[in-house]
Amino acid sequence: MNGKRQYGEKDASYLAAGSELGLRTLVDDFFDLMSEDPRYVTILEMHPTDLDTSRDKLARFLCGWLGGPRRYQEKYGPISIPAVHAHLNVGEIERDQWLSCMQQAVSRQPFADDFKVYVLQQLFVPAESVRRRSQRVRAAASDPK
Repeated sequence: MNGKRQYGEKDASYLAAGSELGLRTLVDDFFDLMSEDPRYVTILEMHPTDLDTSRDKLARFLCGWLGGPRRYQEKYGPISIPAVHAHLNVGEIERDQWLSCMQQAVSRQPFADDFKVYVLQQLFVPAESVRRRSQRVRAAASDPK
């Protein structure tokens, strides 16, 4: 081992993403792609028309999630990604659109190739958690009990 921290250890992922500025750039690219590419209309319509708060929340969340400062918590309080998205109907199509859009945004970043792979693999976890929670909420709502 060369003494370099592995992604996922302390702030290694946060630093690999370019810290706050790098994450804000990633998030801006993500929402710009979502707004411009008709393949992402379904997930775009799940957001408010003014995306400024959505951009801020995602960038702040990613800071802490990747091991940097907990900017989301500082401004908005604690977060549970599945709970925050529980009001949305997120299935495999929506999850996959979100991940595809994020993959395009990540590909635009000057991240190391192995970090690009790592971060996309890691982002699948909360995306899938949102999908599972959404489907449980929908199933419970349609249960005639």
